[in-house]
Amino acid sequence: MDFVQLFIFKDKNSREKSVPKATQDLMTNGYISLQKKEVFVSGVKIFYGSQTGTAKGFAASLAEAAASLDLPVAVINLKEYDPDDHLLEEVTSKNICAFVVATYTDGRPTESAEWFCQWLEEASSDFRFGKTYLKGMRYAVFGLGNSAYASHFNKVGKNVDKWLWMLGAHRVVTRGEGDCDVAKSKHGSIEADFRAWKTKFLARLQTLQKGEKKPCDGNCKRGQCESSTEEEPFESTSEEESGTEDHQNPNSVVDVEDLGKIMNCVKKEKREKEQQEEKRSLVRNTVKNEASERRAMITPALREALTKQGYQLIGSHSGVKLCRWTKSMLRGRGGCYKHTFYGIESHRCMETTPSLACANKCVFCWRHHTNPVGTEWRWKMDQPEMILKEAIENHQSMIKQFKGVPGVKEERFEEGMVVKHCALSLVGEPIMYPEINRFLKLLHECKISSFLVTNAQFPVEIRNLKPVTQLYVSVDASTKDSLKKIDRPLFKDFWQRFLDSLKALAAKQQRTVYRLTLVKAWNVDELQAYAELVSLGNPDFIEVKGVTYCGESSASSLTMANVPWHEEVIHFVRDLVDLIPDYEIACEHEHSNCLLIAHKRFKIDSEWWTWIDYNRFQELMQEYEDSGGSATFSAKDYMAKTPHWALFGASERGFDPKDTRYQRKNKSKDISGC
Repeated sequence: MDFVQLFIFKDKNSREKSVPKATQDLMTNGYISLQKKEVFVSGVKIFYGSQTGTAKGFAASLAEAAASLDLPVAVINLKEYDPDDHLLEEVTSKNICAFVVATYTDGRPTESAEWFCQWLEEASSDFRFGKTYLKGMRYAVFGLGNSAYASHFNKVGKNVDKWLWMLGAHRVVTRGEGDCDVAKSKHGSIEADFRAWKTKFLARLQTLQKGEKKPCDGNCKRGQCESSTEEEPFESTSEEESGTEDHQNPNSVVDVEDLGKIMNCVKKEKREKEQQEEKRSLVRNTVKNEASERRAMITPALREALTKQGYQLIGSHSGVKLCRWTKSMLRGRGGCYKHTFYGIESHRCMETTPSLACANKCVFCWRHHTNPVGTEWRWKMDQPEMILKEAIENHQSMIKQFKGVPGVKEERFEEGMVVKHCALSLVGEPIMYPEINRFLKLLHECKISSFLVTNAQFPVEIRNLKPVTQLYVSVDASTKDSLKKIDRPLFKDFWQRFLDSLKALAAKQQRTVYRLTLVKAWNVDELQAYAELVSLGNPDFIEVKGVTYCGESSASSLTMANVPWHEEVIHFVRDLVDLIPDYEIACEHEHSNCLLIAHKRFKIDSEWWTWIDYNRFQELMQEYEDSGGSATFSAKDYMAKTPHWALFGASERGFDPKDTRYQRKNKSKDISGC
């Protein structure tokens, strides 16, 4: 058992400090031995997001009160806080984290809390974090809002509460809500609302300090005590509960002071009924109109699902999303495998698609099949000019949110505002879009390189495709049975379409790539069949990547057991190269569990030239367009030398030494890239 020694000192100028009699009885030879006291709360951290200073003032008031309990207190401006680096520390810190956040009248967070809220929202829906990421963290939330804007009232506070709960954090006290509308504020003013919540918070804090759980009073909400470790994800506030009770009991005696609240409830119900009727009317009109025109690909339900996943939707069938490698390179934490293999600048790359629809339902799809499927274009069609314009604007808007974020390099932020590369690989099948060639031409006119990925089910469209910087075909399996099992294609003649697509790829003059995704126990034992497919399409490069586990899904039976280790991917690649004598291993990106096999024609004087001269490509495309397509060019016309650090066998293992490698603290989670 651990003991601490408490010494009592005396000198000529001081008196011996008084010691309780019970303590004196335990003293021996001038010192005392006590059992070490367990610490249940090590401190309080108060985070605030403020615009006018109200939330900041409340945070300071709460800090002063918490300090009176002899606890270390820190007050933190969310604008200066990086959750990616520090939030996980709260899992084991034994701190209580209080969030005091305001909501704009339109439902947005204040500028100081915008980055934190965006990070929290994305993390809560990102499989790489999971439902136990913040398990062990304890928190409380007080939101500031104005009930005059009912649909957005305290939206930020509610969301922060919800997202923390979704990540596994434990709420220690009911969320508080302050109302700027004096007439509707439960306690008469937003200051009084805060004081009432602060009293609850401090009482709970004292209970936690003692290591006690809040005793059950027999009135548990939905059968659960507040002391329970399992909390409800969405909780009604005391204001909502009291308002509902008063309104639902017509026989109760009503205080004149409460009459206004009851009338507000009646008016609110009336407004909601009117809104519901308007929605029903809109649905009826939509049904009538669908018979006379093609429907939009993005339905209301699909829009809601994709928006929750972080998509910025464009028009009726397109979308754009910020890649995690874009964020990483903005901070100088390294680029994606395309940076290592081909020299793209990840912080200047826009990930988008002109078609959210796909003809496959692959088991490893990272979008969990929320996107639509189809074998032909049967939806409304937006013009490519509008899609590209809004894609760039949305991408730039997402980049802007990183301005001033801790760790973001200023020069890369400025560069990131100018899109230089476009990865048409976000989700769906971009080649299905009927105006894909016009879209590609617009990209090149804007001096944006094009990386287009297709699932090898549209051979005619591949043949008709105009030059792109690099054209990918997903080769997810090498036999008919395994392709059906892994890609789950919609076409009945999927295997012939697959083979015809590879043949169409062989006729392309620009850079071509096979993308192999290894799924352990599903497609890693088909080496000879893969080698035969390589001879069919004769690609310039072959990317081999271990599958990324995207979490549990009813749409897939994939588990972590199907994810190969990096050394297993290397072993597969070496065995495959032995069967295709015209190819060698060129590059490696360990962090993405990915290797690059390249045709020997890109090895000149014993040096690899897998990188791309992007300026030269744009010059060649301009000549191609000016000549009406007669001035053709090949992949070797715009190749560039590969740096040593990107080569297979280099000590950097594909990580650019200009950047700083960052390892997450929860290393057990799969955080490999897309």
